[in-house]
Amino acid sequence: MAKAIDHDVQPLEKWRDGVMTRMRVSALSGGHQLCIFEQYCDSGLGAPMHIHAVEEVLEVIAGTAEIAVGDDKLIVTANQSVLIPAGKRHGFKNVGEGILHVRATLAASIFEGAYDDKSETSRRWSPQD
Repeated sequence: MAKAIDHDVQPLEKWRDGVMTRMRVSALSGGHQLCIFEQYCDSGLGAPMHIHAVEEVLEVIAGTAEIAVGDDKLIVTANQSVLIPAGKRHGFKNVGEGILHVRATLAASIFEGAYDDKSETSRRWSPQD
């Protein structure tokens, strides 16, 4: 049965200092093949280098991001996206003045990432949480 997901009532979650995340779709909301979330990052902050076993699309909604994919660094602004291949090291940071708003879509319903920084949480939004 189809249902509407009210994103206005989904909470913001602090992933790290200066980075707030709102889950839009995942295994917890009935997703089977997608994980979609938004992040709001203070200037200079974002996601450290990591990999996923699946493809990811990073879309800048507002602000300016520097997105690193392997050895490449791209400056990405509003209404631009970067497709990140499965298994490719990547990360991003806000290189603008205001808040960076990005939307990430992963080809899996559970967020899993292997971070260079082992203190980072590697799995989120698992149905067993």
